[in-house]
Amino acid sequence: MQRKAYVPGVAALLAALLTGCTGGSGATGDATDSKPGDVGTSAAAARPGKYRTLPEPCRQPDKGTLDKMLPGIKELPEGDQRDKAYEGAATVTYDTDRRVGCRWKDDGADATHLLLVDFERVVSYDNAVSDDTEARQVFAAKQTEAHLPDPVPTDPTSPTTSHSSSAGTDKDTADAENGTEKGTADEEENSGKTDEEGSDEASVDASSSPPDDSVPGADLQPRALEGLADEAFLNDQLTASASTGGHRTVTVVFRTSNVIVTVEYEQQPGTSAKVPDSKEMQDRARELARKLAGTLSE
Repeated sequence: MQRKAYVPGVAALLAALLTGCTGGSGATGDATDSKPGDVGTSAAAARPGKYRTLPEPCRQPDKGTLDKMLPGIKELPEGDQRDKAYEGAATVTYDTDRRVGCRWKDDGADATHLLLVDFERVVSYDNAVSDDTEARQVFAAKQTEAHLPDPVPTDPTSPTTSHSSSAGTDKDTADAENGTEKGTADEEENSGKTDEEGSDEASVDASSSPPDDSVPGADLQPRALEGLADEAFLNDQLTASASTGGHRTVTVVFRTSNVIVTVEYEQQPGTSAKVPDSKEMQDRARELARKLAGTLSE
């Protein structure tokens, strides 16, 4: 009797153990099958940008460059005052890993110059969009905001150019003929005027003529720049002023990988009414931009 009572108890215990093992195996199988294909099928994140840090902007332009762009600094007395002017002042930013900048200013006898160098590191927060792609979009927005004019056609064989040229020739011929007749009449009319009166009229005419460099030529108009980093553009704006002739701002913006660099160069004449020279300012801003692009590529 004892043997018969013992065997069923062992059988019941074995059955319970087998049931527990089967249930555990089933639970484990369900957990594994709940995420089929997880291994090796996750989408790859977009490639990060080339630059993870930014350079110190106040240390980028050398003294030779600053002497050209800010000639008033050399007029300062040697010592702490001049050294501080060369050092510049860092712009206020909330994340120096993403954006840094530096400003310089001189107050020369003939003009005031201001220079800004700004570095912006673009980072994409979308795993499907790379930092470079995001930077291209940011650069395109800046170029759109600049409202660059359409390129001026320079083909001399274009119908418009030929027509304008011939029209100008005909007009010049007609003006020359009319001028001959009018000149004779004017000589008779003005024969009684004194030399002093004639001198005054010439002075008025000269002062009323607009400065030749007030408006950049076609080759100096705001435009996209070739051969500078991955892409670049230049903007040239003149704010006219009766007292100072004009305040000119030349801006060069370029992108290299996921970093966008801005060089902003301003000149405001002093008491003279001389308009800041467009070509000179553009050349200096572009030269600095090329140096900064070279520093980033090292």
